[in-house]
Amino acid sequence: MPKQLSLFDDPSFYESGDLEFKSAKGGVPGSLWETYSSFANTNGGTIYLGIAEKGTTLDMHGVSDASQQVDNIWSSLHNSKKVNINILSSNEITIVDMGSLNPVIRINVPRASREQRPIYINNDPFSGTYRRDHTGDYKCSPEEVRRMFADQSILSADSRLLEGFTLSDLHAQSLAQYRNRFASSQPNHPWLLENDLSLLTRLGGWRRDRVSNQEGLTVAGLLMFGQEQAIRSPEALPQFHLDYRERLGAQPSERWSDRITLDGTWEGNLFQFYNRIMPRLAMTLKTPFQLDANSYRIDESSVAEGLREAVVNSIIHSDYFGQGGIVYDRYGDRIELSNPGTLLLSLEQLLRGGVSECRNKALQVMFQMMGAGDKAGSGMDRIRTSWDGAKLRTPRIRETQRPDRVTLTLPMVSLLPEEALTGLRSMFGTKCDSLLPDEIQILVMALEEGAITNARLQEVLTVHRTELTKTLQHLVKSGLLRRIGTGRWTRYELRDASRTIVQARQDAANDVDPTSDPTSGITSGITSDASTKLLEPDKQAEVGQIGAGVDETLRGLWPQLALIGNRARGTLLSVNDQEDVVIELCRVGGWLNSHQIASLMGRNATSLRRRLLSGMVERGILKLRFPTARNNPFQAYTVKGKD
Repeated sequence: MPKQLSLFDDPSFYESGDLEFKSAKGGVPGSLWETYSSFANTNGGTIYLGIAEKGTTLDMHGVSDASQQVDNIWSSLHNSKKVNINILSSNEITIVDMGSLNPVIRINVPRASREQRPIYINNDPFSGTYRRDHTGDYKCSPEEVRRMFADQSILSADSRLLEGFTLSDLHAQSLAQYRNRFASSQPNHPWLLENDLSLLTRLGGWRRDRVSNQEGLTVAGLLMFGQEQAIRSPEALPQFHLDYRERLGAQPSERWSDRITLDGTWEGNLFQFYNRIMPRLAMTLKTPFQLDANSYRIDESSVAEGLREAVVNSIIHSDYFGQGGIVYDRYGDRIELSNPGTLLLSLEQLLRGGVSECRNKALQVMFQMMGAGDKAGSGMDRIRTSWDGAKLRTPRIRETQRPDRVTLTLPMVSLLPEEALTGLRSMFGTKCDSLLPDEIQILVMALEEGAITNARLQEVLTVHRTELTKTLQHLVKSGLLRRIGTGRWTRYELRDASRTIVQARQDAANDVDPTSDPTSGITSGITSDASTKLLEPDKQAEVGQIGAGVDETLRGLWPQLALIGNRARGTLLSVNDQEDVVIELCRVGGWLNSHQIASLMGRNATSLRRRLLSGMVERGILKLRFPTARNNPFQAYTVKGKD
């Protein structure tokens, strides 16, 4: 039996989106199967039986009859009335020797394939299907279950016939422009000799059902060439939405500097949307790719090719029956491509490449034929290779639920900026010379972001969680990083860096003494009075209440803030209700950081910041204490109009 004692020595090894501990004092817990379903339907994960998380410690009581319990687990896995499908192989349930302690049982649950999902329990998909988010397992809604069943189909989602729709619902100019684009890309292709109906049929935009003998326009044909009004009709795709936003203004509170959306000034189909946004996205590149006189031909530079493929992949993988529509945001330092739907492959498969799954195969063909997606569907590996070749920071992809969305972030900044490398060399000297590339990248991120976590590094580096833990341990032992906090709140900072690059710039702008203690009256260049001092994030995260060094004014407000926050603790509130709680907290407390707000509401600080606070800032509901340095480790929020 393998020994894994060292695995539990590091405080970052605590429950997370892909890790769950369960007590097994009374045998196999019933909640095991909910987590089995949730891991299988999300991104996979590991379950340990015989361990319980208690605050910042792990109770490793183990399993007294581990072999018998493993037999019981296998018996349930092969019982279709307990779980509909067993997706575990023989080596994915192991007994871990804990030395003098009772052994624990480790269960590695992979992500289920598109054809297998939903994985459900108790013989009922609509009451027994679970998924995973930062708070743990949650029961899927009937609509989520139906979307999983829809993804099982061998038929492409965009091949569905639309009853009652005809060629008159198409935008004739879009089809004519597409034909010209097709001819420019492949001038001798035989399909170009076909009439419009035959060409549509070849492309998958028109289809005859061989069983019913019905024929008509497909979802793909309407999406690519349709009139906006027809696309958004109740009988077709009423939730269809396209939105491109440029957020290049100097003020973060500015919603956008330019926008392309369905506003009636152009025919809102996918072909027209693609033609409008690509030239704008091209301007993001340091060396923009060149377009011909018809804005068609694209220079095949590494980043240009990767950017084009990323956009096309987002379009052809979208779930157009889902919520939210396609939303692209272009910032000064990154491009974010967000679309409705879930990943059809696991993150590991996407990064490894070699396997192609496409939700909308007819759309894929349409983009290929016009030369805009000759490698569409090839996966994240090619996009990441393009960014790596240009020495840009690694693109990262994340999947969120409620509603289902996939967001690809394409950084437009250097992987290892010279300013950061110079800073590291000045701090650590020759120690930097022996570091591996991933170790250097970790230190650069710690320098620029102020603090990093294992979860944050997983978004950027193609390294498994446990390997990252070992790397972080090594950097701590080498005197390069220091660990702050415990348990799931563990984060890492540069040991000899009291200030980050963004803090240094803020200090310079405000003529602040860089040797000042940022927690004692001066916070990153802003002088603080008694009512606005911030909690130390690590103290707040550890104890869930006011930490040492906080002034009496804020301490005196804590009971009142706790009463407000209690409305959100342990409850599932709508987004609007959560925002109301945050607004009331900030009105009473003045400047509050994300850890304070999260502790009061019983939420995870990182998730709260990403899913709620950032959006409230973008919409002008909240304002930032440091608007020009969003990653400032002492960032705080208050309501608009309150100082």
